[in-house]
Amino acid sequence: MKFGLAFELSVPRPWHRESERTVYMNALEQVRLAEELGFEYIWAVEHHFLEEYSHCSSPEIFLTAAAMQTQKIRLGHGIVVCVPEYASPIRIAERTATMDIISGGRMEVGTGRSATWTELGGFRADPDLTKKTWDEYVHVIPKMWMQERFSYEGQFFSMPQRTILPKPYQKPHPPMWVAVSSPGTEIDAAERGLGSLGISFAPMAQQEKVLQSYRRIIKNCEPVGAFVNNTVATINFLYCDKDDKRALDIGGGITSMFMPLATQFLHNPEALPTKPGASQGLLAALRARLAGGNPREGSAIGDPHHITRELKKWEAMGVDCVNFMLNCVEVVPQDKVLASLRLFAKEVMPHFQKTPAQAAAE
Repeated sequence: MKFGLAFELSVPRPWHRESERTVYMNALEQVRLAEELGFEYIWAVEHHFLEEYSHCSSPEIFLTAAAMQTQKIRLGHGIVVCVPEYASPIRIAERTATMDIISGGRMEVGTGRSATWTELGGFRADPDLTKKTWDEYVHVIPKMWMQERFSYEGQFFSMPQRTILPKPYQKPHPPMWVAVSSPGTEIDAAERGLGSLGISFAPMAQQEKVLQSYRRIIKNCEPVGAFVNNTVATINFLYCDKDDKRALDIGGGITSMFMPLATQFLHNPEALPTKPGASQGLLAALRARLAGGNPREGSAIGDPHHITRELKKWEAMGVDCVNFMLNCVEVVPQDKVLASLRLFAKEVMPHFQKTPAQAAAE
């Protein structure tokens, strides 16, 4: 099982001139250390209008900065919102290909359609259409990357024949994913041969059902691109300390700050009746997990022994990668975030490394 980092770039009030720059610079320092320690992915979200929760409205800029400061770590654009009011698929194909070139072929392209009325309403996008627009986007973008000339007549997007440039550095194209936040989305991912980029904090039993459904369906998929990305990732919070109680005291601040900020996720059913957005969302899933019989099940906040034991459960479930959120509104000081990463790499990661024989067998 591999490990990555996921960045929301949350900025606490009160805001002043240095507020956002501090958060961005801290995140880039974490990226540099993560590569040094052997983490394999970083992901940056795309969110708009979510005060304090996420100031990552231009993840392509953050990821390009990360690319310039690293050599090996994979760079996840997760997710690109595939809605016409946000961006044309032409622009998405162009900018992700450019990022792939700049990074030397390290891009991972996550796709999705947003789930909050705060964001979709801000762009005057119709939430009843976003699943259809997303589907159209994920079918055309790989063709834009691969075909010398491309034309298309569709329901939400059309273009005359043109050469879309540049082409990605990776051939035939970067791996593609879709954000899976609730049961049902994994079917959309599997049927199209897309990686499952889990962004749910639902209880492990629920997530296992989603994973099993994904694995079953993707065996007979019709991939939208040139290949199937049969990879499952999940999301978690991380704080590692030699003292388990201290880890809970410090790392628990991440989840306690995340929950009130996530109330800005006004999901579509709460704002207006709409079928495509009928998901419980991040906040409800996290509440369900914390209210369960064992709120620490699957959690990566604790001492190395606890974290190793819980991550082994994800590994046994068949998860390929766990992406960690390290902070929320800078509630954990930067020096402690970095120390947590170092301890995790030293005492937890070795339990998930392949033996030379396993690596040779692949």
